[in-house]
Amino acid sequence: MTAPEAGILQAACAHLADRDVVLARAYTSVGLPQWRVRAANYETLARIVVYQLISTKAADAIWQRVRARYVDLTPAALSGDDPSALLACGLSGPKLRHLQAIAEAVETGALDLIGLKAAPIEIARQHLLAVRGIGPWTADTFLMTATGQLDAFPHGDVGLMEAYKRLSQAAKRPSSKAFSSLAEAWRPYRAVAAHLLYDWFNQDRAKP
Repeated sequence: MTAPEAGILQAACAHLADRDVVLARAYTSVGLPQWRVRAANYETLARIVVYQLISTKAADAIWQRVRARYVDLTPAALSGDDPSALLACGLSGPKLRHLQAIAEAVETGALDLIGLKAAPIEIARQHLLAVRGIGPWTADTFLMTATGQLDAFPHGDVGLMEAYKRLSQAAKRPSSKAFSSLAEAWRPYRAVAAHLLYDWFNQDRAKP
């Protein structure tokens, strides 16, 4: 997968800035967002699962240990590995079982990751969610980064909600439900809105 063309991103950002003053601030600050590009493969899905619901620092450490075990992190490699060694890398029992279930789905053809790139977003999302271990955040993050879907949106992403809170100078972070409702106004470019917020948040955290 490659990032959307600059012209597409520019039109999407202008559209979003017209509809949301907070996103307009983000766009003014960071310009065109840097798209997070990942391959549409098992390793990408595994990485997303590892990073789910824990701090980035902890996930970085766990992922580095897991990834160091393989030349290529394929479904067959993960399925044939020693579960106790993977747990020793820092994976929780549930996450390991999720990685194993996803590996089985890819190996058996129940989940065609390459085929998702050509599928409409809702169909692709349904295929992902049908696999044990893949929840909405994982599915939407994969669709956004690995298939380039411009309207995929990782609902409940704490970083996005925190970025929006800071940009809007709100007293508290919006709830996941409220944030998802707010994001409806960003269709059909919710993934672009997410990238604007990611880039602004990283920029803000890097300040002294």
